[in-house]
Amino acid sequence: QVQLVESGGGLVQPGGSLRLSCAASGSIFRISDMGWYRQAPGQERELVAMTTSGGRTNYVDSVKGRFTASIDNAKNTVYLQMSSLKPEDTAVYYCNARILPWAGWAGAALEYWGEGTLVTVSS
Repeated sequence: QVQLVESGGGLVQPGGSLRLSCAASGSIFRISDMGWYRQAPGQERELVAMTTSGGRTNYVDSVKGRFTASIDNAKNTVYLQMSSLKPEDTAVYYCNARILPWAGWAGAALEYWGEGTLVTVSS
């Protein structure tokens, strides 16, 4: 079993910055992909940023140039540095990871979700 624990959410003024962290622990041989989704009130959950095992990160268009995702493989932790925040970035941010639990795992990577951390951008 794997747990994802997020931290770093909070209230920030428009134009401000926040950094989210998500640490994975448990049965982890290798992380296949790890990143962030968000869900605003009344809206569907959307992908924000996802980093693949090859090191490539895909971003939703609305955050390109403002958000930067990174992974510390030694710590099994993914970060989301958010800058120039806008009110429309207000949402619950969820960490997502696809993980191979042990060497020799023959199936597809297992998907896990964090419980979410609230980011509110408001003056």
